[in-house]
Amino acid sequence: MKITSLVILTAILGLSASCQKNTEGSQKTTYEVVGEAEVVPGNYGDLIEDNEVLSTGEMVAKVEAEGSFSGKISGEIKEVCTKKGCWFAMELPNGESMRVTFKDYGFFIPTNSQGFPIVMEGVATLSETDVETLRHFAEDQGKSKEEVEAITEPKKEITFEATGVVIKPKA
Repeated sequence: MKITSLVILTAILGLSASCQKNTEGSQKTTYEVVGEAEVVPGNYGDLIEDNEVLSTGEMVAKVEAEGSFSGKISGEIKEVCTKKGCWFAMELPNGESMRVTFKDYGFFIPTNSQGFPIVMEGVATLSETDVETLRHFAEDQGKSKEEVEAITEPKKEITFEATGVVIKPKA
């Protein structure tokens, strides 16, 4: 009888612990978007606060001086992966594009979010993107076979891995 009560008590405690929300670490958004969204503005990935945000120019200066940057930046979404929103590009002050991916492929943004202002948190690094990956990105953009095959050189660029983003309404 005591053993049965102990087993039942252990099972109840185990179930109640597994049903509790994880309050440690960062909270995740409830948006699970793949493709177009009726309402684009919102939080995607880790919930972040819209404070202590640097410009893309300030971020570029830190990456060039130190090799990387960790923090929040703001900008505008220039291009989005048309397949499922698994990456996007934003323009840097020098006219180049910076590709933004999502940590652990853990979330996506709506494929119809081009032109929206965005604040994001994560890590920027200076890296070299190989030809195969550049071609994959070009295919995701819907580029023609000729345009994809024209990519023959790796590219040195600043890339950003976001842990969370806030897409803001268009002005």
